[in-house]
Amino acid sequence: MSATVTAMDARQEKGLIIAGKFQPYLNNGTWIVPSQSGPGAYKVKADDKNPRCSCPDYELRKEKCKHIYAVEFTIMAEQSTDGEVTKTTVTKTVKVTYRQEWTSYNAAQTQEKDLFLKLLADLCAPIVDPVQTKGRPRLSYRDMIFAAAFKVYSTLSCRRFQSDLREAFDRGYVSKVPHFNSIFNYLELEALTPILNELISHSALPLKALETDFSVDSSGFSTCQYVTWFNAKYGKKTDSHDWIKMHVMTGKVTNVITAATITDRNTADCPLLPELVERTAEHFNIKEVSADKAYSSVRNHNVIAKAGAMPYIAFKGNATGAVGGLFQKMYHYFCFNKEVFLAQYHKRSNVESTFGMMKAKFGSRIRSKTPTAQINEALCKVLCHNLCCVIQSIFEFGIEATFCAEQPVAQKSLFN
Repeated sequence: MSATVTAMDARQEKGLIIAGKFQPYLNNGTWIVPSQSGPGAYKVKADDKNPRCSCPDYELRKEKCKHIYAVEFTIMAEQSTDGEVTKTTVTKTVKVTYRQEWTSYNAAQTQEKDLFLKLLADLCAPIVDPVQTKGRPRLSYRDMIFAAAFKVYSTLSCRRFQSDLREAFDRGYVSKVPHFNSIFNYLELEALTPILNELISHSALPLKALETDFSVDSSGFSTCQYVTWFNAKYGKKTDSHDWIKMHVMTGKVTNVITAATITDRNTADCPLLPELVERTAEHFNIKEVSADKAYSSVRNHNVIAKAGAMPYIAFKGNATGAVGGLFQKMYHYFCFNKEVFLAQYHKRSNVESTFGMMKAKFGSRIRSKTPTAQINEALCKVLCHNLCCVIQSIFEFGIEATFCAEQPVAQKSLFN
């Protein structure tokens, strides 16, 4: 006996993969489905009329998720009159694919480093050093921020990075080649943090005409320190790398980051959304903001609306909309126009792509040891990511990127 599936959507495809690879099993009347993306598992009630799952996707949509499909495929495969396990055969698969602009991608990648150095130098050019009244002559902030960002872009250690820095000096991008220890020392300066935040905002401006829809989320970057906690599952203490959290607002077309905040690992996501929205609204025309249910609050809905945008924030399972106002309106909109709401909310997945791009290219670890240096290094990753997005957009959309011609008022007041 065999079961045949003639067409599948994305969740059915993933369910079939989970059924074959992770092997859901029955435990006291509840199906246990291992997580596809990491440790842990989800509980599925395989009711023919109303199947349920404990995963966030089902809690949001109240429709079949990939874990429910995995259980259904497992049950289909196990149905046999002679006790033999049968196979589930897929005869046709419907899958949405996106065309890659290979011509522009290849051009951007082959010229990225040269353009990165030029854009970074132009971006750092307006930085003015604070007045020094005593002590040994300091190195230029312009040179040190350039060196720190270029070092993060190279993914090399400071010592091995010296040859790249000498090449940048030969091209005139820095006034002198600093010692590798100087890069460490300057990353530990708190004065660099607001400058890097301003550079991030400024680096996204060439994409202002392309970005109107934004997503908010956070992700962790591991550090060299260790943290110990009691693991209730295994009944013992567990050691693991500590991490910091990067909270960002990112565009949905180019994946550029318009605002970023670095916090410790215990900081909640929800209270940081207003700051990210307000900093983005200073330079961008925001039409939509999407976020997962960790950001669901009355305040966040109102902040987004105040910026002139439409909030597409997932609702928690116990939400009722009884608080009134915009929160109630969006909850009713979600209830009665679920397909339209989810189609817009699905744009939130672009922020996951942004973190994936950044970690794949510049690493998911922070090498610095002190808290201030870790924050500045993480902001350098964001700055490097933005410049790469600008370079890709130069070839894909034909934009012009100039940073010296016109400076934001906030940047002038900060650097002068």
